[in-house]
Amino acid sequence: MFQQVLLAADGSKHSIRAAEKAVQLVKTQANSLVEVIYVINSSTSKADVLHCDDPKQIEQTRKEKLRDIIHLFNIEGIKHQVKILRGEPGPTVVQYANDKNFDCLVIGSRGLNALQSMVLGSVSHKVAKRVKCPVMIVK
Repeated sequence: MFQQVLLAADGSKHSIRAAEKAVQLVKTQANSLVEVIYVINSSTSKADVLHCDDPKQIEQTRKEKLRDIIHLFNIEGIKHQVKILRGEPGPTVVQYANDKNFDCLVIGSRGLNALQSMVLGSVSHKVAKRVKCPVMIVK
């Protein structure tokens, strides 16, 4: 049913649960692919640079946030790709999803920044309203 799934992840518990659902969506499908995107906004980028001035270490730290998700896909034998994008999370996920031909987008209901999602409206809600493909929001 789902061959090409986009997973928007940030390493939060909700995104790990979203990854588990993505596995369920594609597990029985031959030649399926889960594309994992992690969006770095300007405040995250500034914080990363303030904590470390080594670009290689910053990149490694960012990938480390997705370690549990990647481990899950490896254990389950799920073909996957990871892309790190830059921009505001909501619009960046929407643009990426709409520019590609995904069967479904899977996203956690809350991310790492709970205060921002309560005050401004969650990224998942913004994404669900604007993405053209079906969206699964995972609690």
